[in-house]
Amino acid sequence: MLLPTLLSSDALDALLEECAIRPDEFTERARELAERLDREGVDLELPDPLSYRRDPESRARSAGQDPFRSEVDAILPLERDEEQRLARRIEFARIRLEKALAEEGLDEGMDVLSHDIDASEGLPERVARRARELHALRTEMVERNLYLVLINVERYAQTGNARMDLIQEGCVSLFRAVDGFDWRRGLLFRTYAVHWLNQAFRNYIYNNGHTVRVPVYLQKALKHIHQAAIQTGKAKPTPEEIAACSDLKPALVESALKASRSSYSIDADFRTAEGSRLRDLLEDESAIVGYDPRFEDLSLETGLARALSTLNDREALVLRMRFGIGFEREHTLAEVAAELGVSVERVRQIQVRAIAKLDTPSLRREMDPFLN
Repeated sequence: MLLPTLLSSDALDALLEECAIRPDEFTERARELAERLDREGVDLELPDPLSYRRDPESRARSAGQDPFRSEVDAILPLERDEEQRLARRIEFARIRLEKALAEEGLDEGMDVLSHDIDASEGLPERVARRARELHALRTEMVERNLYLVLINVERYAQTGNARMDLIQEGCVSLFRAVDGFDWRRGLLFRTYAVHWLNQAFRNYIYNNGHTVRVPVYLQKALKHIHQAAIQTGKAKPTPEEIAACSDLKPALVESALKASRSSYSIDADFRTAEGSRLRDLLEDESAIVGYDPRFEDLSLETGLARALSTLNDREALVLRMRFGIGFEREHTLAEVAAELGVSVERVRQIQVRAIAKLDTPSLRREMDPFLN
């Protein structure tokens, strides 16, 4: 019996149900089905996102509700049997995509889903079509499980990290969960996906939870250190005492404790009657900041002269000749070498050393008005 050129989801489910009678043979039978569909020029019907969303009239958003939550609440979650069927469709679509890549001579591990699938730039039409099918099915699985992100993000959002950034990380991790999910194991997708969500949230906090990034291995060590510190029964145990209770090396304990120090903005408001800020307490009133009258009488020529005066005669001459300071033009390394009676390489070394000597905070501050 010939199949229609566009196979509906229901018709595909019926075919895949037969392939899944013996789950261990599903992959082989699905490949045979993919061969048949390709031979007959059959494409898969793309899921309509509106088909798994609630009627707009039945989802009136309450005042002040988070727009993202409102969108997620409008999406119908999957029943268990629906989830199984969708997971089989996804696996089948992936098999067809890998087959199309192989037949086009492309790497089967190629990440075609990172391309602009709608534009299909750089992809053969058949590969682009298979990629669109897989992308649409993966997206349906992710969207119908977005509620998991909102359920699991709350305890991590209390850490001071931006809630929407955490939500975005969670949404991305759902795609990874879809790619690793195996319907044959009998697990619900949400049971499997929670691991990926928690991992994504923790990684984000490890990498973005501090003003100065603390290495992940130190952050993980801190968890064991805090537990061990409680076990010692002391208010302020030493690194050696903590190490003895945690099986960590004292040096690692000490490094982790130093890295755990909090950082504060110098513009932080102490909420005093005077509106004091941290920078007000730290300000060095004798420091030169911004405009200073001493710069009024400082010319570029004077500034260069002061800078060059810190060098010895040979170093100063090399820089003057190389950059045309006090000369009509700049000179090449060879010309300077001839003047000094040394090799070109020796002149280059003197120039490098002289420039390094001039690279000091005090000289940079003095020359800053002419460089900015």
